[in-house]
Amino acid sequence: MTTTPARQADVSRNTAETQIRVSLNLDGTGQAQLQTGIGFFDHMLDQIARHGLIDLTIEAKGDLHIDGHHTVEDVGITLGQAMALAVGDKRGLRRYGHAYVPLDEALSRVVVDFSGRPGLEMHVAFKAGAIGQLDTQLVYEFFQGFVNHAGVTLHIDNLRGENAHHQCETIFKAFARALRMALEIDPRAAHMIPSTKGSL
Repeated sequence: MTTTPARQADVSRNTAETQIRVSLNLDGTGQAQLQTGIGFFDHMLDQIARHGLIDLTIEAKGDLHIDGHHTVEDVGITLGQAMALAVGDKRGLRRYGHAYVPLDEALSRVVVDFSGRPGLEMHVAFKAGAIGQLDTQLVYEFFQGFVNHAGVTLHIDNLRGENAHHQCETIFKAFARALRMALEIDPRAAHMIPSTKGSL
């Protein structure tokens, strides 16, 4: 099922490996209902909702008896699909967003462009292989799935950090803040597509 009210979307993705449902409202207040079966991943998704001021519901059932890969990647894919539906033709969007976020010793920078061209540049040297039940390698897979299906260019740089939890949290918070900026409607260009090509 897929529905697209104004700046909202509800998308389901069902495969032999996962069953995912994502519902979002880009003009929300940061409310989140999250159930992926991976506690730390839910904590990171909550950062997207709260710092992005996006109302977000994610329900995921995956083959966690194998590992978290399919669940994390498919949540990224489904969130990207929902985001693409919610922004529509991107009329009035600021389009670009950026944020620096610190957490104690860690600092990350994220820059996003709703360009219509999927691309990910992610430079993070995690100090641990796992945070709770989340394999840190899967953070890349989440964002790769997201950009491929949202049609965005995304640059993620962890500039410093010694604690993997702090590194990851600054990444997700900066991502959320960058999204919040890019997804705002610019009142001076509310009826314009933010591209000289006339489409994105």
